[in-house]
Amino acid sequence: MKGLAILLVILVLGCANPPREDPSDLFVVILGIAQDAGSPQIGCNKSCCKDLWGKPAEYQKVISLGIVDRKNNSVWMLDATPDFKEQLDHLMSYLPNGDISSLKGVFLTHAHIGHYTGLMDLGREAMGASSVPVFAMPKMKKFLTTNGPWSQLVTLENIAIQELKADSMINLNPNLRLTPFLVPHRDEFSETVGYKVESESKSFIFIPDIDKWHKWNRSIKTEVKNTDYAFLDGAFFSETELPNRDMSEIPHPYVPETIELFAQESTKTKQKIIFIHLNHTNPLLRDGQEVKKVEELGFNVGREGRIYPLE
Repeated sequence: MKGLAILLVILVLGCANPPREDPSDLFVVILGIAQDAGSPQIGCNKSCCKDLWGKPAEYQKVISLGIVDRKNNSVWMLDATPDFKEQLDHLMSYLPNGDISSLKGVFLTHAHIGHYTGLMDLGREAMGASSVPVFAMPKMKKFLTTNGPWSQLVTLENIAIQELKADSMINLNPNLRLTPFLVPHRDEFSETVGYKVESESKSFIFIPDIDKWHKWNRSIKTEVKNTDYAFLDGAFFSETELPNRDMSEIPHPYVPETIELFAQESTKTKQKIIFIHLNHTNPLLRDGQEVKKVEELGFNVGREGRIYPLE
């Protein structure tokens, strides 16, 4: 009986942290799914947040994607969130010998707080990094180089900004290509872009922020059909989520709007869509009936740690 008890303990402990089964050597991984301020959100004691305070394991990190090429010991990050240090650590865990030199680039979408403020962890008060490549559009580059404390990252060469051009493809390495494209959003400090990343056999698009699909000069239906995975802005489920805010000042496509837009498309097309950038009020952050309904309609809801092969 004593031997059986020991065996049971070993089995339980073994199941607590099962080995991760990564599907390939080239993949994209979700590092966070929440809107810029995360979940729970500061000052929120509504039902969506009040039971989360003091339970860090249940917090949701801000939206970011990581790209991993294990054969070349390389990673890239799409956006630098307030959760940057934890997300970088998560990303490095996929590499056999990962360190800061394995981070080949951080690609910024725009100058709202959830998408660039993690760069502070590369500065003098933190890592004191050396020339980490940061890719940004022209207005975003100007914002970083002319406003403190971000300008100090540039002058101290903690980061090396590489300027992007809309619709101009760059090679990440022989296996990967990336193209930024402009999207309509509240551009108070910079332009806003999404990204398309392509390998030799698969591709994905990343659009964490956009005002409304109909304001874009491209067809989101066509873009989704022409890719394998579409990580799309799903900030709000309903216009009633923020009763004390003017929702016209923070426009996003409501999740049901996107679902309706794709209602007549094939199941194959719908299944490409992964809703991300979820506000703390969005019920899709929690595994409830709304998530079940969305998935029954053929769509997907992003979850931290989910991996999508690129080969």
